[in-house]
Amino acid sequence: MALRKIVEKGDECLNKVCRPVTDFNQRLHTLLDDMAETLRDANGAGLAAPQVGVLRRVCIVIDDEGEVIELINPEIVFSSGEQTGLEGCLSVPGKWGIVTRPNVVRVRACDRNGAPFETEGEGLTARAFCHELEHLDGHLFTEHVDHFLTEEELQEYLEEEEADE
Repeated sequence: MALRKIVEKGDECLNKVCRPVTDFNQRLHTLLDDMAETLRDANGAGLAAPQVGVLRRVCIVIDDEGEVIELINPEIVFSSGEQTGLEGCLSVPGKWGIVTRPNVVRVRACDRNGAPFETEGEGLTARAFCHELEHLDGHLFTEHVDHFLTEEELQEYLEEEEADE
């Protein structure tokens, strides 16, 4: 496993639609392993292949139990409810905004060996599914933000969240 460089806003990889994975081979396994190591090192909630310069429909999300969910050729097949909350992105460092997303999301994807499966996420996991799948179509969370938080507003928001827990 190896850490990969996370590309930042302005890199054209982040604006392109990714191609489906057709070969479920060792190269894909290495990409997934590297992405997991990179994500944990960056302390993020999810990471998509274009964020490490690979234009394939691959992303990973850390679920509520801290487990990595690998999603190959994912698609959202169901969503419900609504949540509004703080969102950021490893490819847009230092920018935070309030974004509305579905509260529950079901995703159909393949695992690293090509076996199809469905998984469902709620709350932060649902938010991460939506965020990461958008990367695969060349979109960033910044397209959904009405107002970016200043450093002061971010601290206030985080303090309020902590007080609510």
